[in-house]
Amino acid sequence: MSDLVDLTERLVAIPSHEDETAAGDAIESWLRAETDARVERDAVGNVLAYREPPGGSGRAGSETLALVGHHDVVPPAERQTVGAGTDGEYVVERSDGRLRGRGTADMKGSLAACLLAFRDATPPPGRTLAVASFAGEEEGGTGARHAIAEGFAPDRAVVAEGSTGYSAPGVTDVAVAHKGRRASTLVASGTAAHASEPEAGENAVYRASDAIDVVRDLDAPSATVFGESVTGSLAVTIVEGGETWNVIPERCAVTIDERTVPDDRADLGRVEAAVTGVEWTVDQDLPPMACEDADFADAALSVAREVHEAGGRGSADRDPGAPEHVVKPHATDAGWLAEAGTACLVCGAAEPGEAHTDTESVGIDVLERCRRIYRGICEREA
Repeated sequence: MSDLVDLTERLVAIPSHEDETAAGDAIESWLRAETDARVERDAVGNVLAYREPPGGSGRAGSETLALVGHHDVVPPAERQTVGAGTDGEYVVERSDGRLRGRGTADMKGSLAACLLAFRDATPPPGRTLAVASFAGEEEGGTGARHAIAEGFAPDRAVVAEGSTGYSAPGVTDVAVAHKGRRASTLVASGTAAHASEPEAGENAVYRASDAIDVVRDLDAPSATVFGESVTGSLAVTIVEGGETWNVIPERCAVTIDERTVPDDRADLGRVEAAVTGVEWTVDQDLPPMACEDADFADAALSVAREVHEAGGRGSADRDPGAPEHVVKPHATDAGWLAEAGTACLVCGAAEPGEAHTDTESVGIDVLERCRRIYRGICEREA
C-alpha cells in the first residue's frame, strides 16, 4: 500500500488548479519509468499510455479498456496551501487513516490507483490496456474533448470519479449512469420608459416572470438505466434585470440549471414559443452517461463485490454492505466518452461531500480497494 500512498501524496502536492503542466509531467515521468507502455502527451496536456497485447491491438476480436482520471483540481483553500514546502506545493497530510489535501478525493488518489493497476495488471489475451489522465476536467472536460477529437476511442472505460458511499457508507459502488448539466439563459427584452409612465414601455422583468412560469410547468427529464431511476431537475437560479428604481427595465436575464439524463431533456424551447420577446441560449451542456454494456457493468460489479468481500466489507449476495449499481448525480468526463461511443462506468474513492471542500480527504483503505477493483476489472474476462 505504501507505493499507492506515496504516489498519491506526490501527485497531490503538485499545484494544478491554474496550470496542470507539472502534474502532467510527473504522471508522464512515472509511466515512462515504471512501465514499458507507449506513452503520449498531447497539445493540451493530456497524458495517455497504452499496453498492447502480443501481435498489437489491431487483431480481430481485440478491445481496448481504459482507466480514466484527470489531474487538474479546483483552486485550493488557504489551509491547503499555507505551510507547504518552499516550492509552493500543496499541503498533504496523513492522519486517522486518511489523506487530506486539495485533490486527494477529486481525484489524484483514484488516479494513482489507476496508474498502479495499469502497471500491475495482467490482461487477458487480445486486450489493450490504456490509462488516461486528462487536463481541464474542471473546466467542462476540455481535455477529454480534445483527446476524443484526436482519436481516443477505447471500447470500454472506467472513469475513476467518486462512487463510494452511495448505496451505503463506506461501500465503493459502480455507477452505471450519471446526470449531465445544461446551463441556459433566458433573456427577456422590453422597452425602457420612465417608471411614472409604465404603459409607455414594455417591462422586461414581467416578460421574464412569464417565462419563469413556463419553466416551472415543464417536466423534469427522467430515464431508467439497468433498473435504476435517473431523474433530472430544472431550476431558476439567477434573475438579473433593471438598472435603477425609476426606469422600466428593458432587459432581464434568467439563469437556469438543468440536470439532464440519458436521452431526455426539458423542453426549454417551449419558452420562446410561449412568451414574446424572450430568447433562449445554452451556455454549457455537459452530457449525461448511461452504460449500455450489461456484461461490462455486471463484470465490474462482480469484481467490486469480490474485493469488498475479501476485505471484510459485504458479500457477493447483495447484503446491505455489498456494492451496487448506482446513479451518480454529477457530470464527469464519462459523459463525453459515452457520447463518443465508449461504454463507461464510474468507480472511485471519493465520497459524497468531499470533493472541492476546504477539508477534502480520502480514505487510504478505500484507495487500496479501488486499486484492487481497477486491476480486477483489467484482468477480468468479460
